[in-house]
Amino acid sequence: AWYVPCLASLETLQELCRKENLTCKSIGITNRSLKSYEVEYLCDYKVEEGKAYYLVKWKGWPESSNTWEPRKHLNCPLLIQNFLRDRNEYLSRGREGKAMKVRNHVKTLKPAIADYIVKKAKQRIALQRWKEELNRKKNHKAMILVENTVDLEGPPLDFYYINEYKPAPGINVLNGITTGCECADCPAEKCCPKEAGFILAYNKHKKLKIQPGLPIYECNSYCRCGPDCPNRIVQKGTPYSLCIFRTNNGRGWGVKTLQKIKTNSFVMEYVGEVITSEEAERRGQFYDNQGNTYLFDLDYDSDEFTVDAARYGNVSHFVNHSCDPNLQVFNVFIDNLDLRLPRIALFSTRTIKAGEELTFDYQMKGSIDLTSDSAEDLSPSKKRIRTVCKCGAVCCRGYLN
Repeated sequence: AWYVPCLASLETLQELCRKENLTCKSIGITNRSLKSYEVEYLCDYKVEEGKAYYLVKWKGWPESSNTWEPRKHLNCPLLIQNFLRDRNEYLSRGREGKAMKVRNHVKTLKPAIADYIVKKAKQRIALQRWKEELNRKKNHKAMILVENTVDLEGPPLDFYYINEYKPAPGINVLNGITTGCECADCPAEKCCPKEAGFILAYNKHKKLKIQPGLPIYECNSYCRCGPDCPNRIVQKGTPYSLCIFRTNNGRGWGVKTLQKIKTNSFVMEYVGEVITSEEAERRGQFYDNQGNTYLFDLDYDSDEFTVDAARYGNVSHFVNHSCDPNLQVFNVFIDNLDLRLPRIALFSTRTIKAGEELTFDYQMKGSIDLTSDSAEDLSPSKKRIRTVCKCGAVCCRGYLN
C-alpha cells in the first residue's frame, strides 16, 4: 500500500477534534485534555509590573487558544527548562557565529527568538511521537531513540517503518522451505548449514566465525529446534538499543549504538522494498539527482533483484556510509532458499563503543564501480551522478558511488 501524508496541520486537526468532541491520542487529544488544560509547550516570555509571564500552548488546543500565564501558575519545570535552554541556545549562537552573553533578566523576547523556541518545541514533540511510533512498529525488544541537537529538522515525512522485506507485485520472498532440521541440539550432522553445504556461521558465544562472502544458513520455521537454538540469530532482530540522530557535518540522519557491541556480533538487517533490477535502475537515476543512496543489490547469485529502503525500511535506512566502516554485510537464508533473494544482515567488524556511530561501506552492495577508469565504458543509462562522500575516513575514496 502507498501512503499519503496528511496535509492538514496539527492545530487544524486538534480544533476539529474539539469541535466534534473526539479523542485522538496521536495528536494529543485525550479525555483528560478535552476536559482540562495541560501545558504542551511555552511559546514566549515577558515581564510586566515586575511579574514574569509565559505564553502557553495548551495540549490538545489550537494555537489560537494560547494564553499568557504568570510563572506561579505553571507547574511544568521540565518545559520551563526546555524553554530556557532553547532561548540560551539561540542567543549563544550570536551573529556570524560569535557567542553572546545570555542575560537572565530580559523583559521581552525578540520575535525571532520566540519563533525559534516554538519551532524547537514542535520539533521535540514531533520527534517524541516518531520515537513512539518506531517502537510500536519494531518487532525486537531493544529500544529505538531519536535525537536532534543540530538543527530544526523533524521526522522524515515519507518514510514508513517495516520489519521485513516488502516485495513488489510478482516477487515471492518466502519460497523454497518445506522442511527443517530434526536436531534436538543444534548444530548436528544434519543441521541446516551442513545440508546446504556450508559450516555453521556462529560460534558457541553466538558470534560470527565465517569470512565475508560466505552465506549464513539459519534454522527456519520448520526446524525442530526451539527459539534458544544457537543457529537463530538474525531472525530475532537487533539486540541493541540504537539511536537515530542528526549528524553535524551535513550527512543528514545517522545511527549510533547506545550499548557496547563486541566484534562479529549481529547488529541489524537491511530491509526495504524488493524490486527488479530494471526498476532499481529507474529509481536510481532519481535518487542520484537527490544525492541519496538507498538501493542495495541482491547479487549473491544473480543481479535480478534490489532492495530499496528509500520509503520503506527499518533503522538501517538511516545508517551512513563510511569508507572505513564498523559493519560488514552478509547474505542470510532462513525461510527462503532462493539464492536470488537473500536477507541482508550487518555484523560488527570490531568492538564498537556505546555512543559510536554505526556505518557500512555502500560499495559492499555490489554496486557498479564508478572509478574514473571504469566509468568510461558504461552506457549512458548506467552513468550516474556521483555523490561526494563525507565520511571523513583517512582512506576515504571521495565518492559514495
